[in-house]
Amino acid sequence: MDVSLAFIDYIVLLGYLLMLLFVAFYLGQKKKNATDIFLGGRSLTWWQIGFSLFSANAGPMMLIGFASIGFTKGVVGSNFEWLAWIFLLLLAMVFVPHYLTTRVSTMPQFLMVRYGKRSYNFLTIYSLVSIMVVWLGSGLYAGGLLISQIFNWPLFKAMVLVAIIATSFTTLGGLKAVVRTGVFQSVIIILSSIVLTILALNKIGGVSQLVNKAPASYWHLFQPAKDPEYSWVAIVLGYPVVAIYYWCTDQTIVQKVLAAKDIKEGQYGAVFISVLKIIMPFIFIFPGIMCFVLFKDIAKPDNAYITLVKQLMPPGLMGLCIAALIAALIDTISSGLNSFSTVFTLDVVNQYKKLNEKQNRRVGRLVTVVAAVLALLIATLYSYSGKGFFDLSQGLVSILAPPLSVVFLMGVLWKKANNKAAETVLYGGGFLCVVLGLCHILNYPYKGYWPHFLLLSFYIFLALSVIMVLVSVFTRNTHEHPLLSIAETNRQFKYKSTRVWLLWAILAVVMAGIYIIFN
Repeated sequence: MDVSLAFIDYIVLLGYLLMLLFVAFYLGQKKKNATDIFLGGRSLTWWQIGFSLFSANAGPMMLIGFASIGFTKGVVGSNFEWLAWIFLLLLAMVFVPHYLTTRVSTMPQFLMVRYGKRSYNFLTIYSLVSIMVVWLGSGLYAGGLLISQIFNWPLFKAMVLVAIIATSFTTLGGLKAVVRTGVFQSVIIILSSIVLTILALNKIGGVSQLVNKAPASYWHLFQPAKDPEYSWVAIVLGYPVVAIYYWCTDQTIVQKVLAAKDIKEGQYGAVFISVLKIIMPFIFIFPGIMCFVLFKDIAKPDNAYITLVKQLMPPGLMGLCIAALIAALIDTISSGLNSFSTVFTLDVVNQYKKLNEKQNRRVGRLVTVVAAVLALLIATLYSYSGKGFFDLSQGLVSILAPPLSVVFLMGVLWKKANNKAAETVLYGGGFLCVVLGLCHILNYPYKGYWPHFLLLSFYIFLALSVIMVLVSVFTRNTHEHPLLSIAETNRQFKYKSTRVWLLWAILAVVMAGIYIIFN
């Protein structure tokens, strides 16, 4: 799908890339230690956290996947955004106090505190695997799809280009560069997507015409229980499992909050990203519906977003929109590379040899390059899976989620959850989920054999929860943990959370209104 770019479009693209690399180089010169590389010096404010979370989340997987599900199913995909606030609240008000109190830099380190060394060792490897297959492999594959569709390049060539740019950026600037440019990238993504949505809506003839021309089923957030793809049962049961894993335990997401200046900034950052999520379906999923109405004869689900860009964006704005796509690619993959480097350097290398700050930086940069090469290989494997991109990416997250969702959730909510139970769930459930994930990618034993990935995720979560409870009840805990209650944590920080709870209450009312309108 070749796109003819005007001279002004190339100016916009070139200017963006030069600015991105300059910021990375400039920040690279100012780094002082490994904490700056991995956690930005623990100095991030709420708006930096919110925008960087938005930018990492609103990556190529969202641009392709959400437009694709909008094209094929309508607003049902909005559940993945409009229900997220519940689990961001859980992150902010339950998990963040524990994470910041223990001063951990990675999720494996938190399991070390809560359950001991064996759980720590498991999550170190599992985090590396999940970052590689969920963030890096999927991100590069999505990025390759976008770039190849825009410039009519071979898919592998496009993936290599994206990997080189993201790797250069990450090794130069570390997390602070990722976060600061994430603010700029978020603004570009939001503005260009709003412009695209307005242009498409004008071409259709307004909101009423859009509603009338799209199938009636496209406007229901909850589909009937018999729906084979996204029934309300699958959403209500399966999505929470995925959301706990993604928003509360995933290194790439939580790392932004761990870098907060204090607990207040971390919690307000979570509120801010929750507010931004209100607009995301309107600028990412609705364009897929509009593409179905306008161009269903020439578009396919996985290129719905690019089809709108090609058909509707005038010169200049075309360059802005493509710059937004590149921004999403670079930020998502850079976040994944930085998180992979953080876990490997701090939780693998430092187990065997204590490194000084200079050595940590050198190893972190080397690991970033190696991770990019491995991600290219995994992205190539995805290109042969034969699955639609949204089902592929969301299916992987859903199947890898249950063990961590169980262990982390019970770890912060139930003091009697013990290390023996955690190890049983992590090692046994983790092995099961990796095997099922491979079957999902390869359609083994045959397509349609397994239940929908959200239901499968819930079934695994339920079984592992029962195992966690039974083992905790019938075995003796051999690891004492120092975790305080949430109230004790707030007192330790001398922090009153009344105001942030009020913001969550207002957000809950707004979200309830949205669900009433769309059902």
